[in-house]
Amino acid sequence: MREQATVVVVGGGVIGASVAYHLAVRGMTDVVVVERSGLGSGSTGRAAGGIRQQFSTETNCRLSMLSVAKLLSFQADTGWDPRFVQVGYLFLLTREEDWTEFQGNAAMQNDLGIDVELLSPHAAQALVPPLAVEDVLGATFCPTDGHADPTQVCLGYASRARAKGVEIVPGTTVTGIVVEDQHVVAVETSNGRVETRFVVNTAGPWANQIAALAGIEVPIAPYRRQLYYMERIPTIPETAPMVVDFASSMYFRPEGPGLLLGMTDRKEPSSYTIQTDDAFLEMLIDQAVRRVPTLAETRVVRGWAGLYDVTPDANPILGPVPGVEGFLMAAGFSGHGFMHAPATGQLVAEMILDGAARTIDVSGYGLERFANQAIAPERNVI
Repeated sequence: MREQATVVVVGGGVIGASVAYHLAVRGMTDVVVVERSGLGSGSTGRAAGGIRQQFSTETNCRLSMLSVAKLLSFQADTGWDPRFVQVGYLFLLTREEDWTEFQGNAAMQNDLGIDVELLSPHAAQALVPPLAVEDVLGATFCPTDGHADPTQVCLGYASRARAKGVEIVPGTTVTGIVVEDQHVVAVETSNGRVETRFVVNTAGPWANQIAALAGIEVPIAPYRRQLYYMERIPTIPETAPMVVDFASSMYFRPEGPGLLLGMTDRKEPSSYTIQTDDAFLEMLIDQAVRRVPTLAETRVVRGWAGLYDVTPDANPILGPVPGVEGFLMAAGFSGHGFMHAPATGQLVAEMILDGAARTIDVSGYGLERFANQAIAPERNVI
C-alpha cells in the first residue's frame, strides 16, 4: 500500500467506489480506497437495489435524478452493465395524511421534471393485477424509477478507478486517523500508515466508528433490514414495478424468476445484527399476503439481512466536517445510499477538487445542521 496519497477513502462499498471513480475521471488518481473486507461486501452486497426519484425533499429528488442519468450512461462510461431496469415505483397510500402529502410531493417532483403520476386504486391495480386495493386511497407511480444491481455498480466503479491508477486495498482495517492542528495528516491501518490530506468517510453503518477515530461524533446508527426471496406468482409479470405499501413499509419487486420482499420493523432497536429471524418473516408474510392474497400459495426460498446507516432526519451527512480540515463525510444515507451513490461520488469529487459541490447544492446536509437544528427531514422513507 502507498505510504502517501492525496485522498484516502475509507469504505469499499458503492459510495466509496463512486467517490474513487469520480476523482479518477477528473484526473485525481493519487487515491487509496481502504476496505476492511471485500469490495461491496457490507451493505452494498445486501441491498435491494431500488432506484427511485420520489422523495419528499427537493435535494433528494435532485440526487436521484442525477444518479438515474449516470446509471443510464454507466455501461458506456465504465464498460460494466449496471442491470438498470426502469420498471417504476408504485407507492400505495392508505392513510389520508399520506395521500395528501404524496400529492404535494408529486407536484414538486413534476416541477423538477420527474414524471410522477397520481393514480386511482384501480389504475394501480391495473399495473399489478393481483393487488388488493380496497383500502387504498390513491397511488403515485414514476415510470423512470426502477432497480439496478448494487454489486455490478460497485465493481464497475472500482474497476475503472483502479484502471486509472487508484489503489484499492481490501482486507485492511483502519485503526487510527491522525489529526494535527485540526488537519488530517494520516490514516493508520492494519496494512501500514498512509500520509494524506483528505479522508472521505464512506463506511456506511460503521461511519460513526471511523469518525470517532478522528475525534468526531456523528449521529449515525446501524439498523437491521431483512430481505427475502420467494417464488413469483404468474399474475405478477417480470416487468412489474417495485410496489411499496407505504403505511406498513412492506415492498416487493420481481427478481429474476422470483420476488424480492422487504419491510422495516420500526420497533427494532439499533444493532449490527445481520441474522434473519422467523418472527420478522411471519410479520412480513402477513403484510405481503394482505396486499397480494395469492402470495399465500407460494413459498419463501431464502432470506438475508443488511444494515441501514440511519441519521435523525433520514438524510445523509455529506461534506466537510467543521473543525477537522480534510475530513469529509459521505454516509448516513438511511437506506438510500445505493440509489444516490452515482451522484454522491461526483459531488464529493467536486468538494475536493473545486472546493464545494457545484452540480447540486447539498450544503444542508453538513454535520453542523444537527447542532444548528436546521433539519428538514426526509419523510418518504421505507
